[in-house]
Amino acid sequence: MNDVERKEEQVTPSAESDLREKVLAAIKTVYDPEIPVDIYELGLIYEINVFPINNVYVLMTLTSPSCPSAEVIPGEVEQKLKEIEGVNDVKVELTFDPPYSQDMMSEAAKLELGFM
Repeated sequence: MNDVERKEEQVTPSAESDLREKVLAAIKTVYDPEIPVDIYELGLIYEINVFPINNVYVLMTLTSPSCPSAEVIPGEVEQKLKEIEGVNDVKVELTFDPPYSQDMMSEAAKLELGFM
């Protein structure tokens, strides 16, 4: 293996983790309109994957299947992720399995909402 190949191997994981950090930062700017906490801290994000060629997959839920923001929140997540430089494609999938519960909130979210 020559120096060029070694350098590429080292850059790729770092670039992927850097993109993952940008994805996470973008997700943290999305809020449920009815709750003053971002959707990540609320525990609505179940999975984030950054695949080769910078395709991003997010598996998420909502606070309830009848959430009035059911159309808005996933679309906002997708839009914000597509705005990140270097992102090729974005897929946001909604699931209600497992069902959302307040136990999924971070401690910061529970504090913000007065549950602690």
